[in-house]
Amino acid sequence: MSLMTVSCIKADVGSLSGHITVLPEMIEIMEKHLEKEGKKKGLIIDYHVFHCGDDLETVMTHRKGKDNSKIHKLAWDGFVKVAKYAKKRKLYAAGQDLLSDAFSGNVKGQGPGVAEMTFVERKSDPVLIFACDKTEPAAFNLPLFRVFADPFNTAGLVIDPKMIQGFSFEVLDVYKHLMVKLDCPEEMYELLALLGTTSTYAIKRIYKKGAEPLEERIAAEVCTEKLNVQAGRYVGKDDPVAIVRAQSGFPSVGEVLEGFTLGHLVSGWMRGSHKGPLMPVSLKYATPTRFDGPPRVVGLGFQVCDGELIGPKDLFDDVSFDEVRKRCNRVADYMRRHGPFEPHRVSEKELEYTTLPEVLKKIEPRCKKVNE
Repeated sequence: MSLMTVSCIKADVGSLSGHITVLPEMIEIMEKHLEKEGKKKGLIIDYHVFHCGDDLETVMTHRKGKDNSKIHKLAWDGFVKVAKYAKKRKLYAAGQDLLSDAFSGNVKGQGPGVAEMTFVERKSDPVLIFACDKTEPAAFNLPLFRVFADPFNTAGLVIDPKMIQGFSFEVLDVYKHLMVKLDCPEEMYELLALLGTTSTYAIKRIYKKGAEPLEERIAAEVCTEKLNVQAGRYVGKDDPVAIVRAQSGFPSVGEVLEGFTLGHLVSGWMRGSHKGPLMPVSLKYATPTRFDGPPRVVGLGFQVCDGELIGPKDLFDDVSFDEVRKRCNRVADYMRRHGPFEPHRVSEKELEYTTLPEVLKKIEPRCKKVNE
């Protein structure tokens, strides 16, 4: 049984004109690095580099498994090179997601976001990569629930004998670092009780129920690192990535994409302090400018062939998503009119690691206790 690993590692290491986009030269630097230090040395099989907003995204295939220090160092060293260029060009927030001066053996906890999936490559293996900008890991809660647990979204849950047994969800408490596994459809209500609290719980992993090895049943992996919690201060939003396998016992590509047709409200947007609609866009429009948003998600479709990444297809580059984008713009108008008021501004708990606490400290000495 030959195992394949897809690693998606991303970081914000500098951007053009605020938090909008990366320069083509930055993508080129990372591509040359992965080619020379990774592919030519046999460390990785293939790679693809792209961006979503101000985040530089890398996709790598290899046979070294998850959390491999050599793979993580390869990505880290590439981000360092790009950050040096960004600093030289005086780009905004250069090196923002590199929270340490030295690599510690794994990029987790050091700033970059990571989603990795190890699986047995099928005869035909469509693998989808989703990347968000200006939002948090729980942005994937609603769409992935719809994809893997809602038959009104995914017809295969009802009519496909390979899927009717359902899927298991691993959910993470991002603050307490506690994980729980819940099965659907049996524990759907318990699952929703957690996933609806997006400030605390995020889907980490989804796999098909069955007796086969996990590497044959793994369906989705999500980056759940919270950058502000790692740093203990506001250093930008988490901007998560996710890997999803499709077809042949998993939801079809169309069913996966259908999960993103609501434009649901997520936390993030300006200074990580506001809620707004998650807009599915093509790579061309992954450049959030209005109030640093609204939040975006892009999708890339690959076929994995002996580790080679065939593609990608820009999945949201389709007129069938135009109405979703129109709805997102209308929702953005409505939410923006709330200004600094909730529900546009996130809850007090979510503001804990933003810039607001620094403002509140100034007035704290003037607060007096009263009896009413």
